[in-house]
Amino acid sequence: MAKNSDISASVIKRLPRYYSYLEDLIEENVERISSKELAARMKTTASQIRQDLNCFGGFGQQGYGYNIKALHNVIGSILGVDKEYKTIMIGAGNLGKAVTSQISFEKKGCRLTAIFDIDPDIIGQTVAGIKVLSIDELEEFCKENLPSIAVLCLPKNNAFSVAKKLIDLGVKSFWNFSHFDLNLHFDNIIVENVHLGDSLLTLTYKTKNK
Repeated sequence: MAKNSDISASVIKRLPRYYSYLEDLIEENVERISSKELAARMKTTASQIRQDLNCFGGFGQQGYGYNIKALHNVIGSILGVDKEYKTIMIGAGNLGKAVTSQISFEKKGCRLTAIFDIDPDIIGQTVAGIKVLSIDELEEFCKENLPSIAVLCLPKNNAFSVAKKLIDLGVKSFWNFSHFDLNLHFDNIIVENVHLGDSLLTLTYKTKNK
């Protein structure tokens, strides 16, 4: 098995897809699958799947394939979904509400513990079963609850200053929807920048050039 530091980013980005497809197979009551069959479903190659999974150890048996539940559990553990990282969200506007309605945080290893906003009309509302708090309460909450992850659904001009404050409060990981590449050059800080518009532009390019 390769060391985590030696595993390429492209392999890591494919793991959630494997996890999702295996979850669908479990719901279909499929017990095992070969790399060839899984590749056909995922529109990739069997060799790619085997190479990716071999980075984390051998999971399949020749002539038998993969035990779907076992592989799903192993990949889930690799991805950290068996953890319960305390997570907070900054921004409860339309984007924040959309993210909470579409993402099952608990199934992804995160427990959404608090949501913050600056808008008096939003503060006090309930989003995803959580009462929206004032951003003025952020510091006290973080000191008491020690969240690990912050989801940023706020305007890009506020993203860096809020992230810097959160780092000072002990937050180490950021899921950033602020339409701004958040580059935080601090030790042990992780950022996943999400650009929904870029995905749509990729689609329009492909549509134009089909």
